[in-house]
Amino acid sequence: MKLYDELKARGLIAQVTDEEQISTMINEGKATFYIGFDCTADSLTAGHFMALTLMKRLQMAGNRPIALIGGGTTMIGDPSGRTDMRKMLTKEDIEHNAECFRRQMESFIEFGEGKAMMVNNADWLLKLNYVELLREVGACFSVNNMLRAECYKQRMEKGLSFLEFNYMIMQSYDFYHMYKEYGCNMQFGGDDQWSNMLGGTELIRKKLGKDAHAMTITLLTDSQGKKMGKTAGNAVWLDPQKTSPYDFYQYWRNVADSDVLKCIRMLTFLPLEQIEEMDKWEGAQLNEAKEILAYELCSMVHGNEEAEKAREASRSIFVSGGSSENMPTTELSEDDFVDGKILVADMLVKAGLAPSKGEAKRIISGGGVFVGDAKAEGFSAAVMRDEFTDDGVIVRKGKKTYHKFKVK
Repeated sequence: MKLYDELKARGLIAQVTDEEQISTMINEGKATFYIGFDCTADSLTAGHFMALTLMKRLQMAGNRPIALIGGGTTMIGDPSGRTDMRKMLTKEDIEHNAECFRRQMESFIEFGEGKAMMVNNADWLLKLNYVELLREVGACFSVNNMLRAECYKQRMEKGLSFLEFNYMIMQSYDFYHMYKEYGCNMQFGGDDQWSNMLGGTELIRKKLGKDAHAMTITLLTDSQGKKMGKTAGNAVWLDPQKTSPYDFYQYWRNVADSDVLKCIRMLTFLPLEQIEEMDKWEGAQLNEAKEILAYELCSMVHGNEEAEKAREASRSIFVSGGSSENMPTTELSEDDFVDGKILVADMLVKAGLAPSKGEAKRIISGGGVFVGDAKAEGFSAAVMRDEFTDDGVIVRKGKKTYHKFKVK
């Protein structure tokens, strides 16, 4: 099966322009394509997986990826999929986040001479003269067409700032600039980016003529894709300091039965023939499929050794009810105790099991937290200092999330 047909079979393609030309270029390894990453945090998340694995697939077939760090566009903020305006970041924050992205991407994509490139659109967007930009590309955009774009329509009722209205022009200019400077002839992105990407395609064709074969392909963004990267109010980060390898493994181990094979097909590099056999699995076999998914993705991000530890810990916890030397552990200090006790809510927040005390209160009130075998009752539930043995205290959130607390 040729690569383009494999991408379709894996459910990765939602919309394309010039499908015949795109498939030929991809199959022959002649595509120079980019995917953009606005650096709004200091780590990539599980939600970026689809883009990262796609870049890897195409590079393995001889195509050249360009990882575009959105140092410039992040200063505006993409309105796509938003009901409110994004938080404005400082230039220093953006530069720091961009460097963090760079380090994480290097474990997926091979950079170097003649291989993948990494560029930052701050290098050209921040140097633009506003009047010159209006004269160069302003006439290529119809305001009427822009207002019909889904990314703007959904914001019109609550208000769309002029700052955000410029995002489509900035993203389109990125493609135009990279087409001229790097020979970038294709762009990829989620289907919520479709209007923005069409803007770039049309800008190239209007400015450089019809022979400039700018092409657009979008990744499928469905209900699973929108959920991907967040769980229980917390982001699932690729940085092990933010999300431990065990928690990362558990996130994928706990996907819904209806999503597991979809995720395996879209995100792993297992042969399609093997996945098609798994399509017949049901019942307990789906748990095996979830283990396969979790192990494949955890090893991709954190390496085989950490993935093995996470799998062992997960199996041990389910079998023994929570006893495992590889269980995620948070160390408490004596300063964490007030009047000889610590609130369970504070423990949840400290371990990253809840993003805030308010969320911790909601989880506890719902009866979803256990200390040892005892249910934590009410927001004032606490653990006494003398309950902490050398083996620590185990807290369970929900049915599957176990965490050990020890005192230094």
